[in-house]
Amino acid sequence: MSLSALILITAALATDPAPNYADKLDLSYYTDAGGAKHPIMSPDDAGVRRTHLLANMQLVAGYLPPERMRVPFDIQAESETDTPKYSLKKLTYAAEAGDRVPAYLLVPKDLKGKAPAMLCLHQTNNFGGAEPAGLDGLPNLFYAKELAERGYVCLAPDYPRFGRYQIDVYRMGYASATMKGIWNHMRGVDLLQSLPEVDGERIGCIGHSLGGHNTLFVSAFDERIKVAVTSCGFTRFAKYYNGDLTGWTHRGYMPRIDAVYGKDPARMPFDFPDILASLAPRYVFINAPTRDANFDVDGVRESVDAAKKIFAIHKSQDHIVAVHPDCEHDFPPEIREQAYAFIDKVLKQ
Repeated sequence: MSLSALILITAALATDPAPNYADKLDLSYYTDAGGAKHPIMSPDDAGVRRTHLLANMQLVAGYLPPERMRVPFDIQAESETDTPKYSLKKLTYAAEAGDRVPAYLLVPKDLKGKAPAMLCLHQTNNFGGAEPAGLDGLPNLFYAKELAERGYVCLAPDYPRFGRYQIDVYRMGYASATMKGIWNHMRGVDLLQSLPEVDGERIGCIGHSLGGHNTLFVSAFDERIKVAVTSCGFTRFAKYYNGDLTGWTHRGYMPRIDAVYGKDPARMPFDFPDILASLAPRYVFINAPTRDANFDVDGVRESVDAAKKIFAIHKSQDHIVAVHPDCEHDFPPEIREQAYAFIDKVLKQ
């Protein structure tokens, strides 16, 4: 689905809202404008349900910005560091008029032809993109560094109010930091596609925790992302702290979850089974530890089982993989290796 098609969805929301599906685990049908249910039997049928998911996400996160907000990147490099296997640039790029996103760009050395690329999204911390870039924080989350060493061009941007990116998205007119993140990350894909070192048809996204669900959010909206790796990034809303959605409602996420939907999972117009299903037939790798206190593993399993029915309709059952290591909220080395091998299978063919 092109950006212009998404903008048409946005415009239609005001007069013709998408249907609300009460049981988010039941992905067997879609509802038409007259309220009639139709079984999902084909990829086209699944596409209708995906369109509804994108529309309903925008009810909560706010509208996707219009095409006219795209501006030249005007990349401004602040510093460059040389390492044995890649160069590391600290830079900013223009996401829209008056707003510059701080990021790190890692470009492998000795590339032979155009390389695949990864958008690398950070967890909740003060380091922002510096952590996946390997400059600070937890070594288990240095995935941009590790992927660059494997031959991927990597972009690690800061999310609003993290790292060097101290902005107020609400003064800018956004309804949520989530939607501002989606837009910035889509612009990050634009930037990667503009680089002479990058094969624009081979781009993926990876993230842990905050970056884990932001990976799913941007991948739902941007089909240029061919493979998504989400680590400790989600569970069904009903399984998130026993249905208490307070953690999703602050200004770093989506305040409408409280203001409009009363923090009630049953009233939410979207959920993670829908989001996972919307990615079919692309590739999804999920790290969901059994002892993750933030994201209940049972809710992850339920979401994956529901989404697999849509992947099966696309004849891509093996395109979604979930692993459940016996650990807490972490992305351990052996699981990262599995994730990287999964990415290689998709982007290095």
